[in-house]
Amino acid sequence: MAGDGLPWPEEEADAQVLSEEPSSCETEAVEGELRTVTVPAAQHLARLDKALADLVPEFSRSYLQQLLAQGDVLLNGQSAAKPAHKVRAGDALVVQMRPTQQSQAFKPEQLALDVVYEDAHLLVVNKPAGLVVHPAPGNWSGTLLNALLGRDAQALQVPRAGIVHRLDKDTSGLMVVARTRAAMDALVRMIAAREVSRQYLALAWGAWTGPARRSIQAPIGRDPRNRLRMAVVDLAQHAGKEARTDFELLAGGDEVCLVRCTLHTGRTHQIRVHMASMRHPLVADALYGGAVGGPMQRQALHAFRLAFTHPVTGQAMEFHAAPPQDMRQALDFWGLRYN
Repeated sequence: MAGDGLPWPEEEADAQVLSEEPSSCETEAVEGELRTVTVPAAQHLARLDKALADLVPEFSRSYLQQLLAQGDVLLNGQSAAKPAHKVRAGDALVVQMRPTQQSQAFKPEQLALDVVYEDAHLLVVNKPAGLVVHPAPGNWSGTLLNALLGRDAQALQVPRAGIVHRLDKDTSGLMVVARTRAAMDALVRMIAAREVSRQYLALAWGAWTGPARRSIQAPIGRDPRNRLRMAVVDLAQHAGKEARTDFELLAGGDEVCLVRCTLHTGRTHQIRVHMASMRHPLVADALYGGAVGGPMQRQALHAFRLAFTHPVTGQAMEFHAAPPQDMRQALDFWGLRYN
């Protein structure tokens, strides 16, 4: 998920974890602008740092906390240094803005997007593998967020351009994006309440044995031996969160298996970790022990189904996205059929 001002529901396996550590350029004492904002009714009694993160979305929450500590934030004309201070509707905040790579990353770019549905409140996109969702160190441009800003000026009025969940750079498939703040708040609540159904296709190494359907309920946390990975952990010894994934075999061979994965929780890298724990690492998922095979050069994971109740109209929504070309070629390579 990610402490960047939104309660990011961490999409599967997929969520990119944004660092809470400010980059060196964020700490340079350079001239900036004074940003004046008024606390709206929706932020009444919110923590000061949380309200700032929502009202000044181009800066990370950790950096805004740093500005607070440095005395660069005024609350009703007085220096405000306590992130946990409760603000009130109508409070005036003045922030000494300092340019950073992160703030400058929030710029419109004309990038092609595969939009499978759109209305006044939300849109659903089919993200290609290779597209980073949100600007982060090493990827300050060319992201889905930049494309959303370039496609629709209205996205500038919504935190994070309406992104409510994320997929890894190398995972393809469906994502829902809010176009209004009301829709965004509702979608975040729905994801947190597990009211958004997300299903994936995973092509994994190993011949599937045992029942065609199985459920894995195993907590996931940072791998204590490799901080770049996640792992199934013992909560008595390591920090982590409960996680559940349902798996169903769709097609199998001697070398690989095609599995449908249904998320019940949304932990970082959840499908990838649970599959690896069953000795079925995803094809080309080097981080979790999956070797490159056939035409797959990226982790063989595709978000093919997304279903939810429209947060405004109440209509039942369901979307499907066929596997992309590289995954179809891989299925043909191993003689597996997908309907």
